[in-house]
Amino acid sequence: MTDTLGDAHQSLADLVYLQLRERIIEGEYPAGKRLVERELADETGVSRIPVREAVQRLEREGFLTVQARRGAVVADFGRTDAEHFFAVRESLEALAAGLAAQHATAAGVRGLERLLARTRKAAEAGRLRETVSLNADFHREIVALSGNPLLRDMMAPLDGRLRRLFRLTTDADSGLPMCVEHQQLLDAIKARDPETAATLARRHVAGTRAFALRTLGA
Repeated sequence: MTDTLGDAHQSLADLVYLQLRERIIEGEYPAGKRLVERELADETGVSRIPVREAVQRLEREGFLTVQARRGAVVADFGRTDAEHFFAVRESLEALAAGLAAQHATAAGVRGLERLLARTRKAAEAGRLRETVSLNADFHREIVALSGNPLLRDMMAPLDGRLRRLFRLTTDADSGLPMCVEHQQLLDAIKARDPETAATLARRHVAGTRAFALRTLGA
């Protein structure tokens, strides 16, 4: 019984974490917004204990900061944060792409093709939110296809930040050009060319970095 109750409690904490993270990523909770445990518990319909655990997890992942006399506040994602993020992401994305070119199965490649087709369709229709989400899914799937569980574990905490950054900096005109770059990367993975895949991934991240920093400003 104790294990069952423990699992149920953890599931509540996970659910609250996902709900709060999504609201931050989508801008429903903007940078600087104060999050009060009691109010969050009322909004999510749970006790304050799973809310507190979710807040602590979001703080560890950089979505929240805890300030004296203010409590939990949604963290900013500014130029310096983006610089640090891209410095890590450029190396890891290149490694993931190179490994995916070596280890991806035919089924995995088909999955990437389907994701890219959905992304292109969403971009053409101007569905920005869906485009952003699918772009992040494409990158996450390449990591999964790398066949390296340690790399997957290292990249997992960056996934939410990637989605938040895409949401802050992607506009309606950037979706289709991004699809073109993703197609080139997919072609290299499909051709089993790890060197080209790694080079294209690094170039893609560098281009995304330049665009994001211009959007975020000085």
